[in-house]
Amino acid sequence: MYESKGNCIQKKSLKNSELAIRQVSKPTNGLIRTSQALGAGVQSRDLAELVEMGVLTKVSRGLYRLTDLPPVADPDLVTIAMRVPRGVVGLVSALSFHDLTTQIPREIQVILKFGSEKPRLDYPPTKFFWFSGKAYSDGIEAHTVDGIPINVYSVEKSLADCFKFRNKIGIDVAVEALRAWAPKNRRKWDNLLHFAKICRVEKLVRQYLEGLG
Repeated sequence: MYESKGNCIQKKSLKNSELAIRQVSKPTNGLIRTSQALGAGVQSRDLAELVEMGVLTKVSRGLYRLTDLPPVADPDLVTIAMRVPRGVVGLVSALSFHDLTTQIPREIQVILKFGSEKPRLDYPPTKFFWFSGKAYSDGIEAHTVDGIPINVYSVEKSLADCFKFRNKIGIDVAVEALRAWAPKNRRKWDNLLHFAKICRVEKLVRQYLEGLG
């Protein structure tokens, strides 16, 4: 009798936890962080049990998703958006987001504000950069990926950053993207030069623009 009563209590707890998770995760397409689940009254043991039962899938450290929902289109970016909400997708990853490079990044490049602690991520492969001042704050755009808000640097800011970090990512990557972007966006050249000045590569970027005519 005692064991049966205990099982009923546990089943009720799991049911309540699942309902709470479904409610809290509606705005984030079924994704929920551990802190959000605990804040909604879900116990840690229920989280583990729901994963064991297949109700939840562990996406990354401290991040779960309801298993019965359709898969997201870009799980890597969605994970970054949930786990690193103050990070900004930048450099080659931003160029890829804007369909401005043929490069396939092996890792997502994320920019953090100088002084921020490095997040602990086991998935997806991520490389962090720390910017300060306007190099961090200017050019951030708000986008939505699979219903999840995510910060991405604008095309012009990403181009300037790629020229700044040309020794790390390759000057050919920056030049390829510039050549693809520049002819169709002459009205935005001044905007690019604005960001290039912030990144201290204005002279270099101007030379390449002049070379394009």
